[in-house]
Amino acid sequence: MNIAEVLQQQAEHRASQTAIIDGVIGHERHTTFLQINSQSARFATLLNSYGLKQGDTILIFQPISAELYIILVAIFRLGLVAMFVDPSVGLNHLERCCQRVRPKAFIGSSKAQLLRFASKSLRSIPIKIGVGRWLPFTKSFSDLTQCKPLTEVVNARDDLPALITFTSGSTGLPKAAVRTHGFLLAQHKVLADNIDHQPGQVDVSTLPIFVLANLASGITSLLCDVDLRFPGKVDASIVLQQAKTFSATRCAASPAFYEQLVDHCLKNEGQKLNFERIDTGGAPVFPGLLSQLKQLASNAEVVAVYGSTEAEPIAHIHWQDISEDDFSNMQKGQGLLVGKPVKQIDVKVIKDVTNIPIEPMSQEQLLEMCLANYEAGEIVVAGDHVLPGYLNGVGNEETKFSVEGRPWHRTGDAGYFDDQGRIWLMGRCSAKISDSDGELYPFAVETVVRCDSNVRRCALVAFKEQRVLVVEMHHNSVLNTASVKRNLAWAKIDRIYTVAQVPVDKRHNAKIDYPALNKLLVRLCK
Repeated sequence: MNIAEVLQQQAEHRASQTAIIDGVIGHERHTTFLQINSQSARFATLLNSYGLKQGDTILIFQPISAELYIILVAIFRLGLVAMFVDPSVGLNHLERCCQRVRPKAFIGSSKAQLLRFASKSLRSIPIKIGVGRWLPFTKSFSDLTQCKPLTEVVNARDDLPALITFTSGSTGLPKAAVRTHGFLLAQHKVLADNIDHQPGQVDVSTLPIFVLANLASGITSLLCDVDLRFPGKVDASIVLQQAKTFSATRCAASPAFYEQLVDHCLKNEGQKLNFERIDTGGAPVFPGLLSQLKQLASNAEVVAVYGSTEAEPIAHIHWQDISEDDFSNMQKGQGLLVGKPVKQIDVKVIKDVTNIPIEPMSQEQLLEMCLANYEAGEIVVAGDHVLPGYLNGVGNEETKFSVEGRPWHRTGDAGYFDDQGRIWLMGRCSAKISDSDGELYPFAVETVVRCDSNVRRCALVAFKEQRVLVVEMHHNSVLNTASVKRNLAWAKIDRIYTVAQVPVDKRHNAKIDYPALNKLLVRLCK
């Protein structure tokens, strides 16, 4: 089934309901489900007229907006493949991605089209379509108004590619993650089941995949007038003002996004988060943030979601299901509780064999690799919404293995199951410290420190044969180093540094950027 057919069904049932609210604050646009459907059908006709055919790849550089989803649905209708490259990773990354997959067309904003001056790969793409102001040698997105709607939708097999995204490629060639129509439908179902999608709700949307899920579920997506590429820098006052104006009942976002909202509310005493449901994930969600969210949205259902690019979601936990004993165990170094796996996924914890490929095996051999409850190892997953592999198999040897022909994904995350079948995270397998004092996983320490809501961010690393804890505080807060050392005596920390900013990834503004952190430590130790 073509994912566009699901969106078409919503247009038939909710023609006049607003699908997407976007634009400048005070002058927002309302695009209905019918308009998304009809304009995507017209744009499909336009793409067809350029000679694009099923299987062709289209590179998209368009901000999250109504236009983006009109473009996406049109691409799905024709059986084309939408390709996304994270612009924050840099021009060299873009060039490498375009070498891995050669697009037949490039669709982007006027600003994005200017990248052609700097990128040979973009200039070599045969068809360029601009969204916004007209540019020379560029076809115009607005030409869709002159086209008749294309009523046909390509009959998509489950294995027909729909989306391609890329890993950062920091250690080599970028890996191309291909999402098929079958995968997107499976992901839509698992998100709808586990994030309690209800038609007619208004959602403050921050992640492109969640807007797609909202369109498929009959939910209105509010795209606030902030730069969602940098969630840790959004203007919270605009988000909260627009959420109030349009009676948003829910929000799904990264921890960095919510940290901005929390900071704003704490600075403006008395301001609350008026959501009925809050979902946060895409990066580790520590107890301090969850506590603050619940305090500022006392009537909301607050949910921490654990997942990865290749498997979203894996597990989740509701605030009310975290007991006092759970909080106590997190404060004692037992790791970060992320809850029970969603029912649509299989999760195992196997022996940590980081950097060693896993050969195909039988079910019996997999069970032999699995660890008992409370034993930490690598978390591996399988299911219909788990990416089975990368384009042409490049990168599979690092993160994939098969069990009697069924693909499994290695998350690279260390963790364990408790006796209730819940997952506790211990951090990245590659970040585990092994020294003369034994083994120490980063989340055992970092979760303890992040229970303090005055701590904005922290990271435990091995540096020059020492166990080093780096801490970033909120605002003018001061770290009680002596208290931290006492609480972490069991971890045998050698040094604690307080810094203005712990380096984080550019995408989520929440995951630790370990190479940058290492450079920072080199400077601190001079």
